[in-house]
Amino acid sequence: MPDNKQIIERFYSAFQKKDHGSMNACYSDDIVFSDPAFGLLKGDEVKSMWEMLCTNARDFSLTFSDIEMLDEEYATCKWTATYTFSKTGRKVVNNIKAYMKFYDGKIIEHSDAFRLSTWIGQALGWKGILFGWTGFMKKAVQKSARKSLENFMRNKKMNS
Repeated sequence: MPDNKQIIERFYSAFQKKDHGSMNACYSDDIVFSDPAFGLLKGDEVKSMWEMLCTNARDFSLTFSDIEMLDEEYATCKWTATYTFSKTGRKVVNNIKAYMKFYDGKIIEHSDAFRLSTWIGQALGWKGILFGWTGFMKKAVQKSARKSLENFMRNKKMNS
């Protein structure tokens, strides 16, 4: 069985190639994920999110570093995604800290932490810079991210 550090390396190496299938193979079927944009996701929602992000990524690059094993169950690492945000055509450099929990050779919990207001400023331009720190703007971005995921999952179901 691979050790947890190898699982993290496999996950982010696959992400660098936009290989959502290999990324999702690192997860348990009942994976729980959270981040500032999508909120709390479970199971197929998580796997569909990565598929959507990989499928829609433009001018995408990713680096990861500082994998730290906290104990036999928990690990953290840093990763940076650079891409063009499809809705505005603006370049985004998102610096993220990931927290993961492992069980039986799979990631069972994954949480990504980043400053949503910084992301909003980069993705939306001057409006995001001026208003990205507000609860209203953050909620609007979260609602939009969730709606995009729901539409992606619905379209995937209809086309299969």
